[in-house]
Amino acid sequence: MYPFMEQHPYPGRLIVVEGIDGSGKSTQAMLVRKWLEAEGYPVRFTEWNSSSLVKETTKLAKKKKFLTPTTFSLLHATDFADRLHHQILPPLKGGAIVVADRYTFTAFARDVVRGVDPDWVRKLYAFAIRPDLVFYFRVPIETSIERILNGRAKLKYYEAGMDLGLATDEVESFRIFQSRILREYDKMIEEFDFTVIDASSEIDEQQTALRERVSKMLVNYRAPKRGTWPVAPGPLAGRSRT
Repeated sequence: MYPFMEQHPYPGRLIVVEGIDGSGKSTQAMLVRKWLEAEGYPVRFTEWNSSSLVKETTKLAKKKKFLTPTTFSLLHATDFADRLHHQILPPLKGGAIVVADRYTFTAFARDVVRGVDPDWVRKLYAFAIRPDLVFYFRVPIETSIERILNGRAKLKYYEAGMDLGLATDEVESFRIFQSRILREYDKMIEEFDFTVIDASSEIDEQQTALRERVSKMLVNYRAPKRGTWPVAPGPLAGRSRT
C-alpha cells in the first residue's frame, strides 16, 4: 500500500476533480466551490501546474518542445509537491475545505500513457495524502474534442500528445492520446474509490450529483470559527492548466 492511500489526519476536507481535457471538470469545480462558499464554508482552491516554483521552466520547456516523458513527469511532481506544501496542507490543517482541480491521478494517467513506468510514478507521489472525495468526470472522446475546439482554434501540442508521434494530425493525435488516458482513469475507479460523473449530462444535473455527494461527506465536518479561518494561499485561478 502506498502512503497516500491512508486517510489524512487533518480537520479539513480535500475534494478532487479529475478527467480528460474537455470533460467539464473545471466548470463543476468552480460551481461546487461557489456553492460551498455561499453555504458559509471556508474554501480554498488549487489547480494543476500552477506553482510559481516551476511555472516559467515548464512554460519555456513546452514552448521549445524540450520535454521528455520523464522530465515532464518530474516537473509536474515538483509543481505538485510545492502546491501540496503551500496550498493544500495549510488550509486542511486549519480546517478548511480544499477543492483541487487535478491531483496525483492526472500523473498516474498521463505519465503512464507517455510510457513512464506505473510503479515509478506512484512511488514518485508517495508523499501525497489521500483525498476525502474524488470526482471523475467521464466523457466520450468526441464530446471532449467538440467542446475544446468550440472554445479555441486549435489543440495544444502536449495536450494532443503530439510529442508521442501518434498521428500527424493534431485532432487524431488528441483522440488517440486522450482515449488512452480515459482507459487509465477507468482502471483507477475502484482502486481509489472514484465517484464517477456522467460528464455528457447537463451541467445542472452534474452539479446536483456533486452537491449530494459532498453533503454526505460533510455530515461529520466541523468548520473552524470564522475568525480563525486559514488565510487563502493566493488569488483563485479560473481555469485549469494542462
